Amino acid sequence: MSRSQALAQTLACFDDGRFQQTLARRIAYKTESQDAASSPILYAYLQEELTPKLKEMGFDCRVVDNPQSGKPPFLLAERIEPGATLTVLSYGHGDVVRGHDAQWRDGLSPWAVSTEGDRWYGRGTADNKGQHTINLMALEQVLAVRSGHLGYNVKIIFEMGEEDGSPGLNAVCAQHRDSLAADLFIASDGPRVSASRATLFLGSRGVFNFDLRIKLRDGGHHSGNWGGLLRNPGIRLAHAIACLVDDHGRILVPGLLPPAISPSVRAALQDIDIGGGPNDPEIDPTWGEPGLSTAERVIGWNSLEVLAFVTGNPTAPVHAIPYEARAHCHMRYVVGSDVANFVTHIRQHLLAHGFDDVEVSATEVHMAATRLDPDNPWVRWSLASIERSTGTRPALLPNLGGSLPNDVFSETLGLPTLWVPHSYPACSQHAPNEHILVETTRESLQIMAGLFWDLAEQGADVMKECA
Repeated sequence: MSRSQALAQTLACFDDGRFQQTLARRIAYKTESQDAASSPILYAYLQEELTPKLKEMGFDCRVVDNPQSGKPPFLLAERIEPGATLTVLSYGHGDVVRGHDAQWRDGLSPWAVSTEGDRWYGRGTADNKGQHTINLMALEQVLAVRSGHLGYNVKIIFEMGEEDGSPGLNAVCAQHRDSLAADLFIASDGPRVSASRATLFLGSRGVFNFDLRIKLRDGGHHSGNWGGLLRNPGIRLAHAIACLVDDHGRILVPGLLPPAISPSVRAALQDIDIGGGPNDPEIDPTWGEPGLSTAERVIGWNSLEVLAFVTGNPTAPVHAIPYEARAHCHMRYVVGSDVANFVTHIRQHLLAHGFDDVEVSATEVHMAATRLDPDNPWVRWSLASIERSTGTRPALLPNLGGSLPNDVFSETLGLPTLWVPHSYPACSQHAPNEHILVETTRESLQIMAGLFWDLAEQGADVMKECA
């Protein structure tokens, strides 16, 4: 019984085709959570696909209905060992975005795993079926090598609505707080910083959506008869946006800015490179907050984005001054930002610049900003484990640039959160031709087997260090 044996046995599952067979079976479930008609399939994925495998591994399982009527279900699973020194909670989501079958390249289907060179295509290969399949298979092999004894408890929650905003997730975790109680959270979602570099991230930026609207009159008016006399809402709104963020993407509203980047976060980001991959967009070096590195701008700072802007009828314009203009915007923000007062800060800034005709309204805050301290003992432990498995130093991100429902685990359940992603930035997540990479997947299986093994050997000591 050894660590190297566990890693080798896990890699054998990939090399002999077992991993691909399991993943293909899961990809075939059309778990599109945005489609209400998919409800039976969402339940089937939990009941027919995941539950039997988890029971084989010694888990007790139960499917829980969503507290929000008509929303997707959850699976709660636990494997309890007598005398266990700690409990780890994990997470995954079995739902996917819409397949958009017709948009995939010829020869590919979103509902089948297709292999081309170093890529495996299919909806959910990267987000998130491939990732939680890696974790479950690694855990299964560690259990086998250790003759079914880990020395710690494992609990898992699977949701089927993450791609629809994780409705009910926080409520379910609050309702089942006691049964989900743990000492540590380890899960996988999102991309690495690059395909070739293993990554650990500790939280995520939050998302704050808001709308800007100017309505000046009840209808349009002929631009020949009234041009030069009537305010144009499109022009007004364009200038209003320009007073919030400048032409280089720098936020101009003091209340929307985060606190200064802490020394521990800055140190963690020193060796992080963003972009540069063969399918990555070219970074604009002068865009965003000046004086920050590319990693600091996307990981350690806030950004304000205009996602949609409409005035008049763009598809069939007429010679009339429009009566209304609307923009949908959002903030990606980090821990410490004054998100509770974002609307107030925006409104006051617009008023101070003469834009009293702009209405500001917040839409749903999808996910809050979270970040585990990079100096936490669990962070040092996981970085050492990953490096031991791969032979190279992993990238440490204090938080992901994107957003995840990490606040449910870090705030509602109060856990230190470790995320080990298994996809990469150019995986076409949420787009046609979604895929994972062969070598990244093999390495990820190795990483997770190492983490689950090291947790058995070292977890109790790390717990004492955290006390």
